[in-house]
Amino acid sequence: MVLGSTMAEARAKLVAGDTTAEALVGAALERISALEPSLNAVIATAPEASLALAREADSRIAKGKHTPVLGLPVALKDNLNWSGQPLTCGSKILEGYRAPYDATVVRRLLEAGAVPILKANMDEFAMGSSGEYSAFGPARNPWDPTRAPGGSSSGSIVSVAAGYAPLALGSDTGGSVRLPASFCNVTALRPTYGVLSRYGLTAMASSLDQVGPVARSAEDVAAAYSVMVGKDPLDSTSVDLPDHALLSPLLPANLKGLRIGLPKEYFGEGLAPGVRSVVETALDVFQEAGATLHPIALPTTDAAIEAYYILVTSEVSANLSRFDGVRYGLREAISGGLDAMISATRDAGFGDEAKRRILLGTFCLSKGHYEAYYLKALKARALVAQEFNRAFEAVDVIATPTSPTVAFPLGDRMSDPLAMYLADAYAVAAPLAGIPALAFPAGFHENLPVGMQVMGPALSDARLLAIAHAFQQRTDHHLRTPDL
Repeated sequence: MVLGSTMAEARAKLVAGDTTAEALVGAALERISALEPSLNAVIATAPEASLALAREADSRIAKGKHTPVLGLPVALKDNLNWSGQPLTCGSKILEGYRAPYDATVVRRLLEAGAVPILKANMDEFAMGSSGEYSAFGPARNPWDPTRAPGGSSSGSIVSVAAGYAPLALGSDTGGSVRLPASFCNVTALRPTYGVLSRYGLTAMASSLDQVGPVARSAEDVAAAYSVMVGKDPLDSTSVDLPDHALLSPLLPANLKGLRIGLPKEYFGEGLAPGVRSVVETALDVFQEAGATLHPIALPTTDAAIEAYYILVTSEVSANLSRFDGVRYGLREAISGGLDAMISATRDAGFGDEAKRRILLGTFCLSKGHYEAYYLKALKARALVAQEFNRAFEAVDVIATPTSPTVAFPLGDRMSDPLAMYLADAYAVAAPLAGIPALAFPAGFHENLPVGMQVMGPALSDARLLAIAHAFQQRTDHHLRTPDL
């Protein structure tokens, strides 16, 4: 895969006969081999399976069949099931486990002819904002390998930024595709809750988890999204996207008259001056195209991060209880009976951040604390959703920085979990409200990428992508690539 190629460019070469899916996959595997010692974005590859799928795609192309992803390499976050391949979730506790089935989103990509080439590194069980909480070591930012790529979908985002694949799937619970997209100069969507099936996505916090597509451009994200959307009988929370036909081909939005809300809470204390400057310059592009900017207030912003972490840790405590060494994965050989084995296995298999969140969640759900913490967090979540609904009566979309800072140095926040959690400050409200949020490149500060985020009402996913597409037709930030 040539660094910087978009899905659209690669697809055009395939249709024209200038390359083959097999050649694209072979080049991608070579690039992975060359760059992985410095980036550590990949947990596993499956060359034989990938090349076989590529040859099948070439056969379909030769017969004149076409889909938006046919023959294109794709990276899969390692919490998504790909039948027969390892599934680690970035943790030692799933040692030796192989997925027995395909996640629905993976199956739909396979049916459309996409070619998975790797399982991507990630923060353990999707718990992290930096990519450093993986049992396989931290992924590294291709723009500066001394800095964090963002998490938890670190390997998925790095795979696109570094040119391993033009498309990747991550997951987003509280910013896990959007934050690394901002740090690594790619485009990533957190869909409306339920639009992409969660069947086959290993649960971290079930009421918040969503699969998130990642590519260089909004146009590419929309094309991939178009083959994965749709209600899934295997996921009772799944919903249809009414305007999914607008995703491919994606037309740029008419920005004239677009009302963009700017919440004062996202542009105040804590926002790095360099990031503010880049985002304000990006907003000027929207104004020049006819959009109007409207100051708004979202007073529950400060409560959102607190409510989010109470809800997440509580759901983590429940969801991770199944990993006990009894049925699959790591099992510590120890005398003393079943309880001792389970305790030893979980102690050896989980990393520090997973243990921290399990303990916090168990505390919040325990007798005497459930009403004081968990129920209050649920009430705060409802208030956040109501506040966004009111805001969308006055504006069409809400624009914010994706992150208050550019990518921070590796190790900079590892000793301070609270500082790490605050990296998600601009990202957690959208999941609480159940609305879509799209992160895309806005520019650079001191040669490091800065991302912008747009949020819209539930099921406005296609419109958000069209708005970003219009911005990307007027700018070239998303086309810049790291010097590797």
